[in-house]
Amino acid sequence: MNIARRKPLTARVGIFGVGLDTYWEQFPGLLDDLLAKKEILKRKLSAHSVELFDFGMVDNAERAAAALPQIEAADLDLLFVDMLTYATSATFGMIVRRMQIPVVLVALQPLPAMDYEHASTYMQLCNDDFCSVPEFTGVAVRMGKKAPAVVLGQLEGDAVADAELAEWCRVAHVLHDLRRARFGHMGHVLEAMLDMQTDPAAVTAAFGAHVVQCEADQLLPIYREVDPAGAEVAEMKRRILSFFDTPDPVSDPLTEKLTEADLETAAVVAVTLERYIALKHLDGLAYYYEAEPGSLLRRIVTNFIVGNSLLTAAGFPMCGEFDIKTCIAMLIFDRLEIGGSFAEFHPVDFARDTVLVGHDGPHHLNIANGRPVIRSLKKYHGKPGSGAGVEFNIRTGPITMLSVSLNAEGKFKFVVAEGESMEGPIPPTGNTNTHGKFKPDVRTFLKRWAAAGPTHHFALGIGHHAETVRKVADALGIEIEVIC
Repeated sequence: MNIARRKPLTARVGIFGVGLDTYWEQFPGLLDDLLAKKEILKRKLSAHSVELFDFGMVDNAERAAAALPQIEAADLDLLFVDMLTYATSATFGMIVRRMQIPVVLVALQPLPAMDYEHASTYMQLCNDDFCSVPEFTGVAVRMGKKAPAVVLGQLEGDAVADAELAEWCRVAHVLHDLRRARFGHMGHVLEAMLDMQTDPAAVTAAFGAHVVQCEADQLLPIYREVDPAGAEVAEMKRRILSFFDTPDPVSDPLTEKLTEADLETAAVVAVTLERYIALKHLDGLAYYYEAEPGSLLRRIVTNFIVGNSLLTAAGFPMCGEFDIKTCIAMLIFDRLEIGGSFAEFHPVDFARDTVLVGHDGPHHLNIANGRPVIRSLKKYHGKPGSGAGVEFNIRTGPITMLSVSLNAEGKFKFVVAEGESMEGPIPPTGNTNTHGKFKPDVRTFLKRWAAAGPTHHFALGIGHHAETVRKVADALGIEIEVIC
């Protein structure tokens, strides 16, 4: 059972076709045929939850100049250029020069090969999609831009090209939400975690997102308004029990079967959280706060785990230990539709050549391997408080990790790795854990990961997506290191 998204995925994506105006009088009907090709590409893109803006056919420098202000006014996240036939780079140079978003050249020809026995110039022009791609990429470089990405293939029946278009739409989803996001930052860094320190202005500079400074005591009046015996809490309890198993304790004396008191606290705090993030118009929240021992506020802030796991699975990343960098990484993975659990490395299993990957806080429940578990914890290790803890391992198969770190110059850096989630026992401690296997072996991999200078937390997702993350990093102008 998956948790539904709080907000649908979307992005603002532009498209225009290119050609050469000289052809239209020379070859009657060619323009109509090329525009029909563009309609097919538009249908493909529209299937991937994007708002599409069509700027028509740009077939000379004058039309490029006319299209440019329209493109800029559309506030796009990504721009596709449909290489319908040969076009001079005057249709492109002045546009790409002004673009601060990814530009993708799409060259999808109708025929798998020319019908050589019956070939004509008209047929060639209908399939000349790649002809001016090198001219366009070369001119982009002369304009001080990176060479645009290229999707090359057949117009119909090409699974590889279709997958690349879908991938670029997912990248657009990331870019759309990142530059509009409001990330809450509540509390302070867990004492002495130097790698958690993050400058909110740097977040805006790199990602476009705004960091909302949140006060923990703002939760108190909302919590007091929630009726523990009311319908809202009853529904939250029902959601929790329908999604989680509540087994008996096993070997860890800190755990016990979920108590009714811990279930009620988790439900009331989850309702409080949902009301709070709506009030503050947040898209994610990184937090750590201890509060006075025995106080109501400590009870609230130390019982986020169940509610924040439900929220994370619904596309609202929540991150413990004040780690807003990993909150950003989790949002990136969620918008790529690959999960995004809050994770770090736990003990190495030298017998299996794996390392346990998990955490005691927010998890993306939609990538769980089976039903996740809730246990009552008598204490949270290393932190104050007690209450319900979430335990599961993620689906077996390919996995990707993304750590958002900082270099010596204070610039953000992505550290990425791919591995495998393996079957294997996990400790019944009320925390998430998954056996991660990495090449060439666990000892070598972990040394390489550490040498890359990551933040010790990372987002954990399913599937191998390092190259997609690289596209996101390139679009943002962020350094990336992929650990192989």
